[in-house]
Amino acid sequence: QAQLVESGGGVVQAGKSLRLSCVASRRVFEGASMAWFRQAPGKQRELVARIDDGGWNREYSDSVRGRFTISRDSAKNTVYLQMNSLKSEDTAVYYCNTAFPPYDTWGQGTQVTVSS
Repeated sequence: QAQLVESGGGVVQAGKSLRLSCVASRRVFEGASMAWFRQAPGKQRELVARIDDGGWNREYSDSVRGRFTISRDSAKNTVYLQMNSLKSEDTAVYYCNTAFPPYDTWGQGTQVTVSS
């Protein structure tokens, strides 16, 4: 049974918004800092944003700071990524996982394609 299930991706024009969701198992989610990562074709997976278990502290990569917002809903074991002002360079497969190693088994991710 998948422990991390991402959704919400799609094809959008530059400047538009998307909201990604990641439903995690309680075992993975509870008490853990969580994060969103992305992997573009031919590139390594990179950290996009992370949030601590209480939801108070959030960190972002330089490339998305000010445009993306990470949040979490403990009642739903869900992590969100609100992505605004999307750019073509945001095109990638987006994954969620624990924020620090050891990571749980990676989900299938959700594809985000931004057309210019």
